[in-house]
Parts: sequence; structure tokens; C-alpha cells
Amino acid sequence: MLVKTYGSAIQGIDAILITIEVNASQGSKFHLVGLPDNAVKESQHRLVAALSNIGYRYPGKRITINMAPADIKKEGSAYDLPIAIAVLAASSQIESDLLDQYMIMGELSLDGGLNPVRGALPMALKAKEAGFKGLILPEENAGEAAIVEGLDVYGFSHILDVISFVEQKTSPERIVVDVGEKLKETLDRYGFDFDDVKGQENIKRALEISAAGGHNVIMIGPPGSGKTMLAKRLPSILPPMSLEEALETTKIHSVAGILQSGSSLITTRPYRSPHHTISDAGLVGGGTYPQPGEISLAQNGVLFLDELPEFDRKVLEVLREPLETGHITISRAARQADFPARFQLIAAMNPCPCGYLGDPSGRCHCSVEQVSRYRAKISGPLLDRIDMHLEVPRVSHEILRKGSPEGEESSETIRQRVIQARNIAMTRSGKANSKLSAADVKQICTLSEQGHQLLEQAMNRFGLSHRAYHRILKLARTIADLAGSEQIEIPHLSEAIGYRKLDRQP
Repeated sequence: MLVKTYGSAIQGIDAILITIEVNASQGSKFHLVGLPDNAVKESQHRLVAALSNIGYRYPGKRITINMAPADIKKEGSAYDLPIAIAVLAASSQIESDLLDQYMIMGELSLDGGLNPVRGALPMALKAKEAGFKGLILPEENAGEAAIVEGLDVYGFSHILDVISFVEQKTSPERIVVDVGEKLKETLDRYGFDFDDVKGQENIKRALEISAAGGHNVIMIGPPGSGKTMLAKRLPSILPPMSLEEALETTKIHSVAGILQSGSSLITTRPYRSPHHTISDAGLVGGGTYPQPGEISLAQNGVLFLDELPEFDRKVLEVLREPLETGHITISRAARQADFPARFQLIAAMNPCPCGYLGDPSGRCHCSVEQVSRYRAKISGPLLDRIDMHLEVPRVSHEILRKGSPEGEESSETIRQRVIQARNIAMTRSGKANSKLSAADVKQICTLSEQGHQLLEQAMNRFGLSHRAYHRILKLARTIADLAGSEQIEIPHLSEAIGYRKLDRQP
């Protein structure tokens, strides 16, 4: 008897439909075909134990299982449940008219319990696209899949519950998630706020500009000056995530298997801070079966690289393409995967190897050669792609004790200005200023004759590249938007040029 069930495979951050065909005939052998990996091949052992422990039997017949399309690699243990249901139906131990209406995925434990799987959200999106009535998943994944509207999602904790459902002996409640309400309830709940930061008004101003335009930033300052503290608070002033951004971010985290248990939707912008010992595959993604890296996990959020010169130079260089294009393509001999990588880069570094160059304490004894060698660990092309170079000074004891005379602004206050400026940019061009193309810059970032002369002087004096030229114009456009100005004025341009500190280093 031939029975078909349906599952899915993850490629990149999207799912593709997999048809599981099980044929039971005379004989006693077991055949599993269709490019299964070792975890899929081992499903027979889990299946035999699970069925015997729940009162069913593994059929004493020749079982042939084909997973189509046969030219796509099938990975992981998530196919246990659809294979088990198909084997039971093919051996006439259960009868069901629902198997062609539902996509089924789940890992079996030896007692018949269902363990969670990766990629529930892209599976649900694929099930809806393919026209299935619903999706059957382990209970822990149901909330995540249920954010897809127009799809009946059922979560079960045991295979016996699934059997009872497909045989129509029970009618469990489908899982329902109010996506709009979920987004509203949890939107922008951050554990850090800018009113915690004492002093550093110039840096706060710079980060406000960065948030308004989506500009990349590098902060240079001695240990303890607050670089990490400031970076952690940047997500709290970014514009709220849209539903589309929340779904995209959730998909990536789901595929990577790091979505919190029971979580259905990521509604706050991600903040990723990998250690400097990370590999290039860990940063941009990779592996035999490509998985998203830190730059994709930071999609729609912030990637913070602390102690930037301590990262392997080869690792840093792979950032150049995704910083420009907003995506990364991982190519392997057998397959290729595309991952989105639209993130805001915030980097931090010391001014010299000891960290105290220019500090009033006079503790630095680094030679010019040592400082040059230290800073040369970061290539010119990478620095070119960072819009703002900020010098973060040490905060005095007086400011730490009393704070700023006018008080510290909260993240909410700053975010309102950021949202207003970002809305101006979106209305004008449909994108953040940092994403403007060369043609957009020519049309939108126009300067007066005096402005052109000022920028020309800066380019000649500091030896700026054409890329730096365009980034200064984009930055000046954001500063003008924050000021509510339709034109880029000289003060806006001067401030933008002032944020290129590392271009002025000898």
C-alpha cells in the first residue's frame, strides 16, 4: 500500500515542499531514499522503538520510503513524525483522509513524545503557499507557526495525539496568535536606556544621527569610556520594527534554532555581539549545510564588534560585501544559500595597543609605529564602509557623580526624533539615507556651491575616497533631516565631515 505525507526542507531561510512516499509490500527490508543525511537515516531506529512503546508495531514488510524531490538533501530529525504517520497508514494500522490536507513535521523521542524542530515559521509559510489546510507540529513550535494567517496550526506533545487527530477521533483547538496584538504588546521592550549614560552628549548626538539614517559607526576611546554601554543602548532608539521586519527576523532565528522556546514573534530589534575569536563562517554563515551567521542574526538590528582590531583580519574582510549589498551568498560544492544581512554595524576599538593614547593620565607609552601597526589591522576598504568615526573620551568623575546639568534624555525621547527623521527619508526615497544609491545621492543630496567647495577641500586634505565622499553626503542628508531642513546646509555638511576621524589620522 502506498501512502503520502508532506513535510518541508529548509534552504537558506526559506522552506521547500518535501513529499514522503511510503510503500509497504511483501518482504522484510527497509529502504530510505531521496538523499537523506545520517539523522534522517537513523529515524528507523527511533520509529521502531517509539511505535512499540505506544502499542503499535513496526510492520514486518518491505518498507520503501522515498523523499521527493530526490535531488535535494534532507537533513535532521524533523522527518520522524511524517515518516511514522505514513508507515502506520501504509501498514493499515491507522486510517485517515486528512494526510493530503496537512504538512507534518516533528522529531520523535523513544516514548513517542514530540521534540521541537527548527524552521517552523518558514515551514508554515510554505504550507500556506502550497495550499495546505494546516500544519501539524510539536507543541513548542506551534506558537511560532501560528503567526501565519490563513493556516490551521495544531501543536501536539505526543504522537498518540497526532494519530487521534488524523483519524478524526479528537478535535483539538487550533493555535491562534493575534499578530497585531503581539507586536503591540512587546514592541520595543529593551532592558537598556540612554538615561543611564552620564555625559557623552556628543556621542549620544552622533548615535542619534546613526539611528536616524541607519549609518555604520566605529567608536575609538580608552577602556571604561562607555563604548559598550552606548552600543547596547542603540537598539532602544531605533524605529520600531514593522510586521514584515519582525517576520523576517523571526524566520532567521527559527532556522538557526535559537528562537526561545514558546516564542512566536521577535518584536525587538536584535543586538548581536560576537567575541573577537569568531571564525568567518560564524560571522557571515556557512558550514557543510549553510546556516546563517551573526550578520544575518543581526538582520534589522545591530551587530556590535567590540575590540575590532582583535578580530582576525580575514574575518573582518568578509564583511565588506554584505555591508554594501545587504545580503550574503554562501556557496558550497553541493548547494548554495542566500541569507539577508541588513544590519547596522557598531564597532569599538582602543586608540592604541595599551588603550590610553591621548589620555590625560599620561599612561600611554606606545610608539608611533606601534599605534600605526595596531590601527593597520583594520583595512582602509572596511573603514571606508563605516560612515561615522567617533572619538569617545573618558567621562570625568564630576559628570559621573552629578550627570549632565540639563539631565539625561531617555531613549523614548531620542527615538521620537529618530522616527520623525526616518519618516522624512522614507517619504522622500522609500529607504533609509544610508541605503541611498549613487543615483539617489546625486538627486537627493544636493549642495550649494559653497558646500561643494567645502567638501572638495576635505577630500583633498584627508585623501577621501569616492565611497567616503558619498557617505559624507548621506550623513549630511540625515543631519539635515533631523534639523527639519529641506536642503543640506554648511553646518550639516561640516558636522558630517567631522565624523571621519580615522581619515584624519597620520
